[in-house]
Amino acid sequence: MIVGKNIHKYFGDIQVLKGLDLHIKRGEIVAIVGPSGAGKTTLLQILGTLDKPLKEKDYELSINNISLKNISDKELSEFRNNHIGFIFQFHQLLPEFTALENVCIPAYIGKKNKKETEIRAKELLEFLGLSHRIDHKPNELSGGEQQRVAVARALINNPSVILADEPSGNLDSESAKNLHELFFKLRDKFGQTFILVTHNEELAEMTDRKLTMIDGKIV
Repeated sequence: MIVGKNIHKYFGDIQVLKGLDLHIKRGEIVAIVGPSGAGKTTLLQILGTLDKPLKEKDYELSINNISLKNISDKELSEFRNNHIGFIFQFHQLLPEFTALENVCIPAYIGKKNKKETEIRAKELLEFLGLSHRIDHKPNELSGGEQQRVAVARALINNPSVILADEPSGNLDSESAKNLHELFFKLRDKFGQTFILVTHNEELAEMTDRKLTMIDGKIV
């Protein structure tokens, strides 16, 4: 499903990823843990095609048997929109739009049919217990509700991979627990692969597999 081999990354003179290898199966929920500065978020950004490994190294990176090494930036953008969903710690919802509109944005970017997109967005929000909040803007929602809107947005294009960077880091303990349980319900219903960067040990222990990063490598 996801294969990375010999992944290197530098920021200036600082080497952040040091020949990292990774293999994740379809439908797995995998946690990536480790101390701050270990390279977890950098790895997630590379897997999400938001950044690229050091091209001078002979690396491999593929998702769904599609090699991402030599495709153009336009093709990479289209791949990202169709195959990858993102969940961030601070939601990143657009404040001027309603919950429904926020969820629809990735589909609109992908030029999906407006009517079909809104139907799917409403179905996702209903599944996430937010059918009564679709016309509310982010400042009218609780932190947990905002994060569930962000989850629906990540799912709108039916991506094969969901990448989450500290998804519960800004939530109270009850909302975090609910979000963690939600990931498993989503995997069972929609079959996505989840990769979660987290400092939350409870979430990490719930996942199918926990990968520990130290000093730019998985140990």
